[in-house]
Amino acid sequence: MKPAKPPTKPRGPRPPDARAAALDLLGAVLDRGVPLDTVLAHSAVLAKLSPRDRAFARVLITTVLRRRGQIDAALDEKLSRRLTKHQTQVRNALRLGVAQLAFLETPAHAAVDGSVNLVRHSGRAGMTGLVNAILRTIDRESADALAATPETEQRNTPAWLRDSWRDAYGADTAAAIMAVHRADPPLDISLVPGAPVQEWATRLDAEILPTGSLRRRAGGIVSELDGFAEGTWWVQDAAAALPARLFGDLNGRTAIDLCAAPGGKTAQLAAAGAKVTALDISSERLRLVSQNMDRLGFSVKTVCADAGDYKPAAPAEAILLDAPCSSTGTIRRHPDIAWLKKPEDVANTAKTQNRLLHAAAGMLAPGGTLVYAVCSLQPEEGPAQIEALLAETSDMVRAPITLDELPGLDSLSPPALTEQGDIRTLPCHFAEAGGMDGFYIARLQRR
Repeated sequence: MKPAKPPTKPRGPRPPDARAAALDLLGAVLDRGVPLDTVLAHSAVLAKLSPRDRAFARVLITTVLRRRGQIDAALDEKLSRRLTKHQTQVRNALRLGVAQLAFLETPAHAAVDGSVNLVRHSGRAGMTGLVNAILRTIDRESADALAATPETEQRNTPAWLRDSWRDAYGADTAAAIMAVHRADPPLDISLVPGAPVQEWATRLDAEILPTGSLRRRAGGIVSELDGFAEGTWWVQDAAAALPARLFGDLNGRTAIDLCAAPGGKTAQLAAAGAKVTALDISSERLRLVSQNMDRLGFSVKTVCADAGDYKPAAPAEAILLDAPCSSTGTIRRHPDIAWLKKPEDVANTAKTQNRLLHAAAGMLAPGGTLVYAVCSLQPEEGPAQIEALLAETSDMVRAPITLDELPGLDSLSPPALTEQGDIRTLPCHFAEAGGMDGFYIARLQRR
């Protein structure tokens, strides 16, 4: 009689790897509509990976998001029939495979086998043959949609955004904006007052931009970079650093930073000597402001409230409203925005912006300055908001901005200064150095 075989140990859960994490997070973004920053911050799977694997997972996700239009078109070329809505994991696994083959120079065997294994472990073992065949065909023959031409690369931007930018800025500028979106952005840094700029540029392996921000192209974990823990600097895009510079002398003046999180502009106001109240509707994000101010050594008052309802004890001399918006000016940093936002989102945020602008104007002391900013490329959220406010109120006037106030913008093309005296930065500004976020900035005064 043969001895009984020992019981087979149940197979445990598959240990996490970069591709599995990327598949999970990509599904959260594209299928469930969760913002990429949110899934990156709260992913338990990602947290279990090594720093190297976490970085690879993030590159996989952002590459798919930046090149989604081309990748999907290439898959549609090769698929004899469309995948159903119940096969989204299979499509996402294919997307990850094409991203590796076409844009990340991953060895074919690793890219193909990786996607096949993702499908097998996701309960779709019957689809592994299809995934293998499609990816090997693309590796062998490529696809028309993956060619590096303006016609194919424009697919990486949804048509409604592409058309709106062409209408607002012209075809050439729209193409330049979309080109910048295809590359990973560098890291921009603002220094605390008194920090020697050249010394810190050297220590951080950064260049000094014409606007004064430091720009670091090398990677690395931000919190581990020289000077971060000591509070010498904070992360802030070069365009985002502009609005807070438009108040003139702030020393001893009262200032309110509405919608303040994560606190970069709050830090600028405090560094300029203002008595700052930082307000945000999110208690979680307001804690981030407090943490950043503590690290930087700035003392500010924080208030958790809806800016549209907030009533300060006394009118403020300076108010900065970096209003909630569609964030289409930050797609180079947040490529999910292109696919998560819809035209109706722009219309909805425009209503919120109008409400907040009126509320901000009501908090302003006579003779005080209100700076309005949005990181959006959509005209409805920028100049249209200012024109509406000026038409609806009699005690607010535009205070035109001059390029003398913002050194480094004078040589940009298209010009950063509008005919009305507002600022419009575009992602294609400083393109050779990595671009900058798209911001609209206007300055107003109360009579």
